[in-house]
Amino acid sequence: MDVNQAKQEHLLALKVMRLTKPTLFTNMPVTCEDRDLPGDLFLRLMKDDPSTVKGAETLILGEMLTLPQNFGNIFLGETFSSYISVHNDSSQVVKDILVKADLQTSSQRLNLSASNSAVSELKPECCIDDVIHHEVKEIGTHILVCAVSYTTQTGEKLYFRKFFKFQVLKPLDVKTKFYNAESDLSSVTDEVFLEAQIQNITTSPMFMEKVSLEPSMMYNVTELNNVASGDESESTFGKMSYLQPLDTRQYLYCLKPKPEFAEKAGVIKGVTVIGKLDIVWKTNLGERGRLQTSQLQRMAPGYGDVRLSLEFIPDTVDLEEPFDITCKITNCSERTMDLLLEMCNTRSVHWCGVSGRQLGKLSPSASLSIPLKLLSSVQGLQSISGLRLTDTFLKRTYEYDDIAQVCVVCPYTSPES
Repeated sequence: MDVNQAKQEHLLALKVMRLTKPTLFTNMPVTCEDRDLPGDLFLRLMKDDPSTVKGAETLILGEMLTLPQNFGNIFLGETFSSYISVHNDSSQVVKDILVKADLQTSSQRLNLSASNSAVSELKPECCIDDVIHHEVKEIGTHILVCAVSYTTQTGEKLYFRKFFKFQVLKPLDVKTKFYNAESDLSSVTDEVFLEAQIQNITTSPMFMEKVSLEPSMMYNVTELNNVASGDESESTFGKMSYLQPLDTRQYLYCLKPKPEFAEKAGVIKGVTVIGKLDIVWKTNLGERGRLQTSQLQRMAPGYGDVRLSLEFIPDTVDLEEPFDITCKITNCSERTMDLLLEMCNTRSVHWCGVSGRQLGKLSPSASLSIPLKLLSSVQGLQSISGLRLTDTFLKRTYEYDDIAQVCVVCPYTSPES
């Protein structure tokens, strides 16, 4: 049986068209210098062309809109919309028409039909219309399967399908980097900075409507992509946040553990979930796209079994004058410790007090603040070192050098007259 003859047997015709916004008409301007043979002929022709922009005839983009001629590029995160029409080309009434639209991806098959109920009858030269929408969440090959079943006047049941294949491309390339913050006390803190590098890998510019970080339950986030300008804040990328093709932009975020987690150092050990990026953009004539990354994870910095940090230290101290600091000791292990504090003098820093002091028992994730006194015998920027903690249960010793730095100055005395 001839294929064309088989197609002619069907009383209904199926047409599918992707719904997308039009594009600006593009033309290739032809120009020359006034001393050339054509003179101003090309310029006058472009001014008379209704598709060019008045006053800017040499621009490639015109002021007219053109309808899409094909499916075009479809990017991950955009909404795919399609118009489906079934028309009765015959001269007889068709009954029980059922139109079904499925989208086949590499991992699943989705039903996109607005209604699964059949139309009782369709008269000649009449049609059934349907518009489907789907937010694209997978890259790769997609197949739109449109199936039509109906019954003729003689009671014969007929069925046919059409397939429309299109590719879903990746619009953005997202890379992330984590940086552990260092405090002014030269020690690692619980703060972590996230740098997100976003590159536009499409062929058209994008308007970046929103790039935000949704933190996990353990963290609070501060966006560092705005600068204060009076009472208002402005984006570091300017008022018109356009990302040109193949351009890359860096976004920076600061995350801090919530107080209930920051106090429990053992909780944030190992791999922690930071959160996920939410990216919203617009292309062409306002077509909107949105992507959410998977949960971002990082390896939390290891503090060992015992973490020693400084809660207070003066910026400047006088030479050979005692000054106070406050140390915070946190048990990061999963066992109870019985700690012994020893203070060892260095060439420039001398501890005031009794070494070999018993601190008592410290349960897991618990903290202890200890005030200490010391003095420096050398001027300049001096490093505070020489603290040693010993767990008497396991006879294990932890030494801490370069805990912090302090500026030592000689007190001012007026000269004798």
